Amino acid sequence: PLLVMPNRKTDKNPENASRRGKGTKRAQNRKHIEETVTRDYTIHLHKQVHGTCFKRRSSQCIKIIRSFAQRAMKTQDVRIDTKLNKFIWAKGIKSYPTRVRVRLSRKRNEDEDAKEKLYTLISHVSEVTGTEFRGLGTTVVDQ
Repeated sequence: PLLVMPNRKTDKNPENASRRGKGTKRAQNRKHIEETVTRDYTIHLHKQVHGTCFKRRSSQCIKIIRSFAQRAMKTQDVRIDTKLNKFIWAKGIKSYPTRVRVRLSRKRNEDEDAKEKLYTLISHVSEVTGTEFRGLGTTVVDQ
């Protein structure tokens, strides 16, 4: 016998009634994206840059940080602070910091003809150095 998957729109079964009319998860989470928020994250660059050509490592770190911010803050417009850029490139193109503590700030776009309402600013949290990354998780920063 073939298993038939129930159609949520036309399903009359009362057991599946709790799933109907809720909308998609993306639509439910959309209201949370509209607010501005600031969080601190630790990004482990070493395990993601592993295997990359030596002459591309620092530039790959910048791409990794940018993609991390896009996933965490759900914005396509991501701007990297110059202090963070200098911190990543301080050791040259081959050597890079194994971990970096960053502050992601989702802000409103002041530009009227911008494609998106919000953008993410990534800045470096310089209080943490060396082995002090242990025990630090994601923290919400009050502004």
